[in-house]
Amino acid sequence: MSQRTNSGFAPLCVTPDLCQSLKRHGIVEPTPIQGKAIPVAMSGADLVGIAQTGTGKTLAFGLPMVQLLKPGQVGLVLAPTRELAQQIAETFHKLHVPCVLVIGGASMGKQVQQLRREHRVIVATPGRLQDHLNQKTVRLDRVSIVVLDEADRMLDMGFAPAIKKILDTVPKRRQTLMFSATMPKEIADLADAYLYRPVRIDVAPAGTPSELVRQELFYVQHEGKQPLLHSLLDENRGSVLVFARTRHGARKLAKSIRNQGHSAAEIHSDRTLAQRREALQGFKDGEYRILVATDIAARGIDVKDIGLVINFDVPEKADDYVHRIGRTGRAGSRGKAITIALPDQSKDVRDIERLTGKELEVSPRSTAAPHAARTGRTRGKVAEPLTANLAGPAAERASRLIFQSAVSGGQGEHHSHPHSAVRPTHAGPRPQGSRFSRKRKR
Repeated sequence: MSQRTNSGFAPLCVTPDLCQSLKRHGIVEPTPIQGKAIPVAMSGADLVGIAQTGTGKTLAFGLPMVQLLKPGQVGLVLAPTRELAQQIAETFHKLHVPCVLVIGGASMGKQVQQLRREHRVIVATPGRLQDHLNQKTVRLDRVSIVVLDEADRMLDMGFAPAIKKILDTVPKRRQTLMFSATMPKEIADLADAYLYRPVRIDVAPAGTPSELVRQELFYVQHEGKQPLLHSLLDENRGSVLVFARTRHGARKLAKSIRNQGHSAAEIHSDRTLAQRREALQGFKDGEYRILVATDIAARGIDVKDIGLVINFDVPEKADDYVHRIGRTGRAGSRGKAITIALPDQSKDVRDIERLTGKELEVSPRSTAAPHAARTGRTRGKVAEPLTANLAGPAAERASRLIFQSAVSGGQGEHHSHPHSAVRPTHAGPRPQGSRFSRKRKR
């Protein structure tokens, strides 16, 4: 018997037709999250999946959904951002599954027309779907499978009331799949309230960044941020994703980058849906080498071969760091992530290190030292520069950024983590009556 039967998607009980469809798109071997989540989802069990971004979660829930939906049933996928929802919908279209995209910034009237047509899957952002529920322009009584993708981000964005209203509206007897890159208490509470004895799948500990991403930290004064960024962009000629904290900062940064002669686009909440789509598509197609984004778009950017992620601003929340750098080092490729921090942001850096379980490597090209909040503990390993052998303008700019005061310290601590695990989150007898009749006691 051929050994090929022991690999690929077929052993996961994926139908031959779907396997062929995946093969036509160059998808042959399942990722770890797919290999563990698909069999659980195929069994009909509720599921909580903890996995890094860029690990193939869409197919991990998409393939079981396509196979399990019976005639007349509908699947519902909730995602935090328009960009992520659109990319999920594109995946269903590739599988030849009729899908309706329900997101803000698009015509509600057109969405109503599409919802009235035959469809098997609805992919929506919580806010826009709640708008349709309020206006009674959508019915969810045929929903048999619900997916909460990037659940932690949806809660961060304030969608908890909308999510709860949606989950209270869909039929009680359903399958619910929840995916998240982190597992804060709010996510555990949501799972406890709306999932029945879910199986939990950990592909990596919550908050763990990809081992394929090399991370480096620069400490500079505020006036040194822009010169450093321009040097980094000169040195790295591939696709670069730059993150800013605010929409105003992203707009200003994109303008500055374009003024330096680089092709750059921007994605933030001030841009219309059409502008955001054009920017993302242009970045995918290579029309723009650099994309400047805020955290609102961090989990909706699924672009192959992003060579470098630059955190021009340290993220406000440590969780966002994991999602930002998860845009590079995807699908088995190596990537780089550079964070530019001010001396008084050492506490934010420490929060990131605490979440990831790994100290960031401090670049010898830093031009400032962190404030005392970072002292009294082992400093991060001093990294070899990600850039070397510079010449011309890049070398001139880099010379202004040479390390002014020695960055001392020992070897950074590198914490290993256990391999993937599948386990029930809790056990107990099935509650009487509706399996979702129990709610958390306040």
